[in-house]
Amino acid sequence: MADAWTPKLDTYLDGELAGSEMQALDAHLRGCPACAADILNRVQLRRATQSAGRRYQPSGDFRQRVQQAVAPRRAWSPWRAWLSAATAVCVLVFAGLVVTYMGRAALERKQTFSEVADLHVATLASSTPVDVVSTDRHTVKPWFAGKIPFTFNLPELQNSDFTLVGGRVTYLGQAPGAHLIYQVRKHQMSVFIFQDRDIVRGLGSDSGPEKKLSFNLQTWRQDDLRYFVVGDASPEDIGKLVDLLKAAARS
Repeated sequence: MADAWTPKLDTYLDGELAGSEMQALDAHLRGCPACAADILNRVQLRRATQSAGRRYQPSGDFRQRVQQAVAPRRAWSPWRAWLSAATAVCVLVFAGLVVTYMGRAALERKQTFSEVADLHVATLASSTPVDVVSTDRHTVKPWFAGKIPFTFNLPELQNSDFTLVGGRVTYLGQAPGAHLIYQVRKHQMSVFIFQDRDIVRGLGSDSGPEKKLSFNLQTWRQDDLRYFVVGDASPEDIGKLVDLLKAAARS
């Protein structure tokens, strides 16, 4: 059975599997050590490649020096022509900066969402998805004390469809954070919490559910913390859990 799934693992990571196959492979990963180890290796390779790519991104100062070095030298012209040219250059530079910033922010947002989805996939494939196993928020929350540089509140789940499975410390880039696992019916969802200052710009203060790697994902900023909720549960279930987490953070 493992051989039948192996050719589909890359398609799974690229988010191109059909919904029914996605759920079947999720269930298969939890019971097949060979495929789970394979998917973990692929996720680790993706994350290492993404990290290496960011390490060698040129700085803004370097870009400016290159632009100055290749810019053509202009001959002297009357001041009116010079003023017109300078104005045009300023407009083009400003437009270029805006486009560059927006493009870079969109790319960073996409990379961040991809890393969060990869963390969730790695958890699904892991034989030990959590380090503290408990359905009691009063057990899980204190476990993080001293392990991450911030604190957070967890919601009361009584009379809800959600169950807390447990948690573990995780990292997004170099930023330490909390990774909590919730379950709703047969679906597992990951909740990630980091200090917002450690996460890239361009995510916005709040976003509705988005699709990433066949998962629904939602992110928001609250009390200087950055939250992510990701899983194959429906957007409605994701939204309900988000509302519970927001209410807990305000309490």
